[in-house]
Amino acid sequence: MEFQHIPVETERAKQMSPVVLAFVGDAVYTLLVRRQLALSSGYKTGELNKQTALLVSAHGQSERIDRLLPRLTEEESEIFRRGRNAKKPTKSKNASPAEYARSTGLEAVVGFLYLTGRTERIEELFFGEEP
Repeated sequence: MEFQHIPVETERAKQMSPVVLAFVGDAVYTLLVRRQLALSSGYKTGELNKQTALLVSAHGQSERIDRLLPRLTEEESEIFRRGRNAKKPTKSKNASPAEYARSTGLEAVVGFLYLTGRTERIEELFFGEEP
């Protein structure tokens, strides 16, 4: 069985709830971080898990978006704002409300780019720098 990603139309993705985009983006972002750590380090799995947890936490994602915001397109910035401002069904136990909101915005951007098949853009944003 071959894994194949079939992108959705941009307008359909824009009509999706930003929390749903963030739901997808969370999984994609976690996979990207795990891939980068696995390929760039000699860590054993325990340390890989610890490093992954730091980078995919709301705090880690909030720090990452600070570096990415100037590089986002107008469309990506709008998706980020929608995600940041969205009503979320849960609260973070270990992050401030602002960090949690910003991390949701980042995840929404990743989910949007992934769903619309813009994987090269994800690579450009995230691997032009360290995770």
